[in-house]
Formats: sequence, C-alpha cells, structure tokens
Amino acid sequence: MSEYQYYEFQAIDRPLDAAAQQALRSISSRARITATSFANHYDWGDLKGDPRNFMERWFDLHLYLANWGSRRLIIRLPKRLCDRRESDAFVRQLDWVEVWTSGDNLIVDIHRDEVELDEWDDGSGWLAALAPLRANVLSGDLRLFYLLWLTAVEDDLVSDTELEPLPGIGPLTGALEGFADFFGIDPGLVQAAAESGAEGAAISKDHLRQTVGAIAPDEKTELLLRVIEGDGHVAADLKRRILQKCTTPRPNLRTVGELRRRAREIREAYERAEIELKEAERRRQAEQAEKARRARLVALRQRGERVWREIEDEIGRRNASSYDRAAGLISDLQTLAVEEGSQDDFARRLASIRVRHERKGQFIERLIALGLFSGDR
Repeated sequence: MSEYQYYEFQAIDRPLDAAAQQALRSISSRARITATSFANHYDWGDLKGDPRNFMERWFDLHLYLANWGSRRLIIRLPKRLCDRRESDAFVRQLDWVEVWTSGDNLIVDIHRDEVELDEWDDGSGWLAALAPLRANVLSGDLRLFYLLWLTAVEDDLVSDTELEPLPGIGPLTGALEGFADFFGIDPGLVQAAAESGAEGAAISKDHLRQTVGAIAPDEKTELLLRVIEGDGHVAADLKRRILQKCTTPRPNLRTVGELRRRAREIREAYERAEIELKEAERRRQAEQAEKARRARLVALRQRGERVWREIEDEIGRRNASSYDRAAGLISDLQTLAVEEGSQDDFARRLASIRVRHERKGQFIERLIALGLFSGDR
C-alpha cells in the first residue's frame, strides 16, 4: 500500500490576502487554496513547507493525517485571551504536545504517532469537526486539555493518587468526542471522565444577566467597540469572564486510580455486551438456518422420488458445486429417513450410489465428511 498524507489548514481570525495565497501557491501547485483554507494530499511526496511556519504566518488551525497512524492538530490562539499556565498544567508530562508563543499568539501543537486505524480515512471532514475546540478554549473551556491529560493516564505517566485537573469533562460535545476518536484516546477513560463534569454546564440567563450587569460601563463600551471593529473574539472573551466569576458548586475531584477502575468497569461491561450481542446474533442465525432447513425438508418430502433423480443428475455433472449439492440433498434425505422411520430404504439407496460412483473420489469424500459412511469399503 502506498503512503498517504493529508494536510489541511484553516484561517479563522483573518482571511488570506492575495499575497498570502500567492505564497502558498508557490509552495504547492496542486493544493486547494481559498481565502480561508489550504488542503492537499500526497501519495508519494510531501508538503514542501513547515506546518509550524504556516501556523505562525497564516493559519489558526491545522490537521495532519497519515495512513501509517500519525495524527496532528495545531491550534493558534490569541495570547491575550488565554493563559499558557492553564494548558501547561495539563500537558507537562506529554512529549507529544508542544506549546510555544509566536508574536501575539500561543500555539498548541498536538502530534501523536501510531494511532490504531480501524479503516481507511482520507482525512477530509476532520478539521471541520474539530474546529469548535478552538472557540471553546478561547471561552475558557479547558476540557480539550483534560483529554490530553488522559493520555498521560493511559500511558501510566500519572500515579493513582493524583487528582484529576478538572471535575470531569461531561457532558461531551461532538468536537470533544471527535478529538478523542481522532487521537485514539482510550474510550473507557474518556467515558469515565465524562460521567462527571461542570465545565460544559449551561449558565442560566439570570446568571448571565447578573454578571453582564456587573460589568463596569467603560468595560462594556470597550467590548461594544471591539464588536463594531469586527473582533470575532468578544463573545469568547465575555464567556470566559463569566465562567471565571461563576460560583456554582464544583463536584469533588476524583483520583486517577478511581478513573482507571471505572474505565476498567466500562471496558468489561462493553466486552460483556459485545459477547451477548454476538451470542444473540448466533442464536438468530441458528434459528433462521433451522427454519430454512425445515422448509427445505418439507419441500424434499413433497418432491418424493424426484429428489433421487436430481442427485444422480448432479453427480453426473462431475464438478465441485454439483457434488456439494448432491451431498447436501443426500444429507437432508437421511434426516427425513430418521423422522419417517425409513432408514433401511435410505441405507440401501445410499449403498447403491456408492457402488455406482465409487470412482468419483471427490464426491465420495464429501459423503464421508458428512458422516454418511466411513472411508472403509
């Protein structure tokens, strides 16, 4: 199988001007380039440029996928709207997550190799599914970083006595579920973490009204001016402030050991459910097969002597499929003989068939395999 690599970049805060698009076109003549995106795939070659440089210069999101299991997501965030210390607290133990500053931006680079792939994936559609994560982080939702921390738990980099960094991550959004799936994070751990959580909880309108009403007039004026000037981060900035001032009770933090135990329980329950599902399917198929067999026997009984002539016709064709059909008919006739008490007549007819066709070794082998008689003459 040939190599396959997929690159996609997205500009959110500022569209690409003509000069930027021309610079990108000089890097790739095949890529799909618009005022807000760059996308291309490679079957043998590779991108003639550094994704880090692309992010520092032009883009806010980048996704990379390779068919050997490499996955990458880079997010560029306005530095004034996020605190690097918050992300560092989650990912300090992970060597596959890098955070750095570039000008007025904070860039989070998540790059994981050897993600197990269940099926072919060309990469398209993933970035659109994960894009909401950026807005969530800007509004103060740190559950993305909790998922990264879970990979340290999965890799045994965190002791059982350590507390989770947030009171869970529930309820999960589609983007968070997609992120966990994209990077192959243990589903049991993700589900265990999502059984608790307050970060994504809805804030009541009364609380919003009270918090917004408490904002100083000059600060409100500044926020409105930013809206008029086209600042797309005003809503995220305001939501972050509201979350920081939210005084709703937070549930107790769980230990890593508790999360691991719960994840094991979830995995075991899933495995049991899988076994039960397979057993139910096996029973269903067996019931269907038995119904089909009974219907077949009824039809054979109605056809009477014609069945023996059909058997001779099939044997006479001297090919594998005909031998299979003939042997199957004989096996069904044996069942009918037992039900009707005519085993002696069946045995006589079967012995006659063996004598007449003893030189047809492949056919005789089929009868032996069905247990209709032994290999001894």
